[in-house]
Amino acid sequence: QVQLVESGGGVVQAGGSLRLSCQASGRFWSSYIAGWFRQAPGKEREFVAAIVWAGETYYLDSVKGRFTISRDDAKSMVYLQMNKLKPEDTAIYYCAGDPELGRLRRGLDVGSWGQGTQVTVSS
Repeated sequence: QVQLVESGGGVVQAGGSLRLSCQASGRFWSSYIAGWFRQAPGKEREFVAAIVWAGETYYLDSVKGRFTISRDDAKSMVYLQMNKLKPEDTAIYYCAGDPELGRLRRGLDVGSWGQGTQVTVSS
């Protein structure tokens, strides 16, 4: 079993930046694909980004060019660098991990979820 703990959320003005961090623990983490999701008030949780072991990345169209996902497997860490933030990026952001990319991107039956961290972008 893999446990995930996010940090780094907060309040930022539009156009600003934040970096989210996710600390993973558990014996199977090295075989997991890592991702980030978000859920805004009144909306369903949506996929934001994912990274596989070889560094291949996937992004939600609306964050391409602004967000960057990365991982440091030596530290069991996953990061989401968010630049040029917009008010519509306001949401609870969740770290997630699963051995299968398709299952992770769908956000269904995902192996592990973090507890979430709030990101608020003011206009």
